[in-house]
Amino acid sequence: MSFVSTRGQAPAVPLSAAMAVGLAPDGGLYVPAVLPASRSWQPQQDLAATAADLLAPFFAGDRLAGALPGICRQAFDFPVPLRRLATPGDHVLELFHGPTAAFKDIGARFLAGALSQLQAGQGRDLTIVVATSGDTGAAVAAAFHRQPGVRVVVLYPDGRVSPRQAHQLGCFGDNIQALRVAGSFDDCQAMAKQALGDGALQASVPLSSANSISLGRLLPQMSYYAHAALQHHATCGQHLNLVVPTGNLGNAMAAVLARALGVPIGQIVLATNANAVLPRYFQGQDYQPQPSVATVANAMDVGAPSNFERLRWLYRHDDAELRAAFRAYAVDDVTIRATIASLFASQGEVVCPHTATAVKVLQDLRAGGAKGDWAVVATAHPAKFESVVEPLIGRPVPVPPALHALLQRPAQAAPVPARYAALREVLLR
Repeated sequence: MSFVSTRGQAPAVPLSAAMAVGLAPDGGLYVPAVLPASRSWQPQQDLAATAADLLAPFFAGDRLAGALPGICRQAFDFPVPLRRLATPGDHVLELFHGPTAAFKDIGARFLAGALSQLQAGQGRDLTIVVATSGDTGAAVAAAFHRQPGVRVVVLYPDGRVSPRQAHQLGCFGDNIQALRVAGSFDDCQAMAKQALGDGALQASVPLSSANSISLGRLLPQMSYYAHAALQHHATCGQHLNLVVPTGNLGNAMAAVLARALGVPIGQIVLATNANAVLPRYFQGQDYQPQPSVATVANAMDVGAPSNFERLRWLYRHDDAELRAAFRAYAVDDVTIRATIASLFASQGEVVCPHTATAVKVLQDLRAGGAKGDWAVVATAHPAKFESVVEPLIGRPVPVPPALHALLQRPAQAAPVPARYAALREVLLR
């Protein structure tokens, strides 16, 4: 299978090449030249087997095709349970049981395994440049930590991630370098994209991306949706509807692709924080990126979601058709806090601020008469946001062992201005 740019001005490449560079030469995002045909999928015994089955058509003819099952087994060695909630028909898909307690572990570990295979025998190190609004950077750092032939440079907005997120980002050392940028996530993302498009820099320092602009991150994220939906359908014969917390749109885009392949997923509803670019678009306004604003659900503080370009490609740039296919709702900080508190008081459930946006949207959908089986997507463990969650529920949130171990390590991050020249200087060192 070959892959092309959403902007149509770059040559088609195999999947390995698309993953190695991250961003297409014309600045677009790589997508399949033709989507695999929709078909009926069978439930598999575990997430690794589901991933290998689902991803096989994308890797057909690629140099990594033979290694795909092994990459999946190594990457997907923790559970992603679909758990029932108290309200009949409501579920939570828990994606935070990986080493950094966030769903980003799943795509990052797969990408690390794939690039490790591609880097074997190469004479030059590869530098991964990743912009993060909170969770991506730690997941990528953990996945690539001490991997030979790879250096990782993480950019995050100083003061706009939780204290525990910031500690995770700076605690690895070795081949991982954290930069705290005096700006927003959008500034970090723009700097990373400029580096990836800098041909002169690439000639000296081979670069790739580990944001959700990378197919190596995006495609494996389809797997947990497929695994949950197939198991659910086999058990009760119902399609699983989803409410997905959404920032850069990669997580939701993975669900959209899985559904397009024939996975029994029903509606996909997007939940954002106060950064409401997507809700405004789906309510009929022009798509207009905005400067991001800081919220308590900081990993979703995105004013220019990169994967919207892929979503438009999938719907042939037909805005009317795209708007008819989705709904998106914004949840402000006051409501996020109230949802965390009320969910704990009524059901004993503890959720992170991002998951709370999806919970609130599902509550509103049910109040409006929504039927069927639904899952809110839990993207991060609430212990990563203890300063927000604990005062609302009145008790400490137990810290998962893997996260506890990272918090015991010393951490440091270098301050940089929100200017590309500063990043370029770091990358050239």
